[in-house]
Amino acid sequence: MANASYFALDILSMKTELLLPVGNMEMCLAAVHHGADAIYVGVPFFNARGRTTDLSVNELKEIIDFCHLYGVKVNLAFNVVIFQHEIHKVIDLLTQILPLAPDAIIVQDLGLARIIRTIAPHQRLHASTQMTVTNADAIEFLSDLRIDRFVLGRENSLSEIRLIRSKTEKELEVFVHGALCVAYSGQCFTSESIGGRSANRGQCAQSCRLPYELLVDGVKRDLGNLSYLVSPKDLMGLAEVSALKALGVNSFKVEGRLKTPEYVASSARNYREVLDGAPLELQRRTVELSSTYSRGFFPGWLHGVNHQELVDGTFSAHRGIEIGRVLEVKKSVLVVSSEVELKAGMGLLFVDSQERGSKIFTVSKSGKDFQLELLQKGIVPEKGAKVYLNSNERLSKELRRVWQTREKQKKISITFHVEGALGEFLRVRGTDQDGHSVEALSSSRLVKALEKPLDQDFLKAELSSLGTTIYFASEFHFRFDDNLFLHQREIKEIRRLIVQLMNEERVKRKTPTLLSFKIEPIENKIAQAGLNLLLRNLEQVEGLVNEFQRFERYRALIKMVILDFEFGKDYQRSLELIKAIGLRVGIATTRILKPSEYHNLNSIIRLNPDAILVRNLGAIHYLKEKCSISLLGDFSLNVTNSISFDYLLKKGLETVNVSFDLNQEQLLLMTEFSDASRMEVTIHQYMPEFHMEHCVFAAFLSKGTSFKDCGKPCEKHQVKLKDPYGQIHFLKADHECRNTFFKSTPQSAAFLFPALRKMGVGSFRVEALDESVTVLNHKLEIYLRLFSNEISHREAFEKLEIFESYGLTPGQLVKEDKYIDRKK
Repeated sequence: MANASYFALDILSMKTELLLPVGNMEMCLAAVHHGADAIYVGVPFFNARGRTTDLSVNELKEIIDFCHLYGVKVNLAFNVVIFQHEIHKVIDLLTQILPLAPDAIIVQDLGLARIIRTIAPHQRLHASTQMTVTNADAIEFLSDLRIDRFVLGRENSLSEIRLIRSKTEKELEVFVHGALCVAYSGQCFTSESIGGRSANRGQCAQSCRLPYELLVDGVKRDLGNLSYLVSPKDLMGLAEVSALKALGVNSFKVEGRLKTPEYVASSARNYREVLDGAPLELQRRTVELSSTYSRGFFPGWLHGVNHQELVDGTFSAHRGIEIGRVLEVKKSVLVVSSEVELKAGMGLLFVDSQERGSKIFTVSKSGKDFQLELLQKGIVPEKGAKVYLNSNERLSKELRRVWQTREKQKKISITFHVEGALGEFLRVRGTDQDGHSVEALSSSRLVKALEKPLDQDFLKAELSSLGTTIYFASEFHFRFDDNLFLHQREIKEIRRLIVQLMNEERVKRKTPTLLSFKIEPIENKIAQAGLNLLLRNLEQVEGLVNEFQRFERYRALIKMVILDFEFGKDYQRSLELIKAIGLRVGIATTRILKPSEYHNLNSIIRLNPDAILVRNLGAIHYLKEKCSISLLGDFSLNVTNSISFDYLLKKGLETVNVSFDLNQEQLLLMTEFSDASRMEVTIHQYMPEFHMEHCVFAAFLSKGTSFKDCGKPCEKHQVKLKDPYGQIHFLKADHECRNTFFKSTPQSAAFLFPALRKMGVGSFRVEALDESVTVLNHKLEIYLRLFSNEISHREAFEKLEIFESYGLTPGQLVKEDKYIDRKK
């Protein structure tokens, strides 16, 4: 570990990277020629933006060669979970893309990281934000994978980034601009729950952008025009650039592989200028950035939580920036007040009781106000309507001109060293700004000049004639005798050779030697299947204990009771009650661990349960260091293949609950290659959908910005959200006031139990939510009867359905993988 003073010294000389998103070649041109230091682009079929067009391997090579020619790094996003049947496809794809010499590969899947580390030990790896790294312990936990850079969770504040930076020498990458996911990346299952699609597979259904009704204690709450309750504003961290640089952040990342080239260009230009020390000019830059794409800008969580500002609630799509109001509506002219200079071709959106947009056809100014004639006839906004600027034709042309006009494109400087002596070949060495050096010789020897001898001005003019190339001559150094002659065509040929050789040198790649990676199925023995019961409150615990006599004959089937309470005050009493009836008891950690939140883990350690259900990588590392309590891995670790599964077992977990991204075929295949006796499958649950820093309770049931002033409405009210499809989502807060939406329609994998038991799966989980004690105990009895072969899985499903108000489904386990289909 390094100390803070080490980083203080290192930061002074550190160059901060500007990293831009690329989905196609035109976006690449926009990024490179507007100042990107690096780009990131998805690998075919396996990246976290399923709606982008997949690039072929040849197209990736073209992008990498182009970027390297301009000195821009290329990071390949391989940031999805990998299913068991895909491992051989993944290895085959790696053998095609690793020889292209990408500067880094961005990964989410721990198994994929292990594969790459095995077959290409020296390849740079970046941990994607989907790995949900929000603390230094997670970074330390993964040290054996030799990951070079970690993309921190977007929810980390400046103060939290400072703490992480002080405890690691690894590179840190932080999002500074673009769309904000309301859920923690890697922790969203709403797309899976609603549409059978996986956000961890690049198939996000953007469920957070839907309108929702707020149900408080079962009654719809009238929120006026607020309905987009979990759709956050876009992130803009321009004002935080200097602070992030001072913290030692290595890379500033812009989101947006689904956006336009103009969006990329505008983002690159503005962040490049500010990073390079230009004046902030926040208002001007905000107007420009808003016109290429904006749902409203906010610094996200960089300054901590602000539940009143993060979500506007009235819209969820591109609006641009509010610039004024409609003062008067005349026959064919609108009078608008605005601080922004309006021009013909700009696109405006008028918002009153509805939204309507048009480009400006003509504009004139009267005092401080503007008189507008709209291109789209028939648009008559109300007096007082809000006016948004959401497109700017002139800006788009200006931005495009940079990458489409040779004179405005990025140039690479070359320093020329010219040497010549009578009877020798003319020797010219070119060294570019990045230190690459090439040399070319004349084909003829220098002779004594009879008329016009070569001079420095002539050589400078000839060698500087680089207008059709990407280079410009910055300096010349001569060691050249007087009165020498060489034909002009040879000097031109030297210039051509220097350019050719420099191009080759700049895109030259070192092809890695790829090693093999093998995976074999293992023989699983049929073990006694046991049940873990997860309870959410003290009342459920008391109900189980008071009626435990009815379950006495099934005691051997109950492996553990796991406590996952909203508030920790009832843990001690619950532990005593459960241990009194002779059952093992565990406590769940929170899904997220921030740098200042170890008090929760310390409280669990002091309670000394039989096991701890661990939900994040940092908590595993911390608990391994601090206690000897058995650690169980939860679904939030996103384990979808045997390589990730085996990695976590070897790192100290007793069992691992597999990801909810798996369907039945993927799950069953995974058991063939895993020690299934240490695998846990959730057989009954309410799907946990969004898990987010944003608190709906505080945002819409209080005026508070955080837990300090919200009045804790989560302790007083039951809240649910109803989506446009009529589905109900139950909302719960955790110890750190983070919210989780649970789908109110539970799902049961009872139908899959016989096959999983046959494959040797050792643990099954039944999760409670807000059921009454009576209903919960009936459910438990049904599953225990299923486990003891007293009833079939069909009978179990039928009996369970009786108790569910919103029905019962088999959930994602019966879905088909639609990843490739989504591309069409």
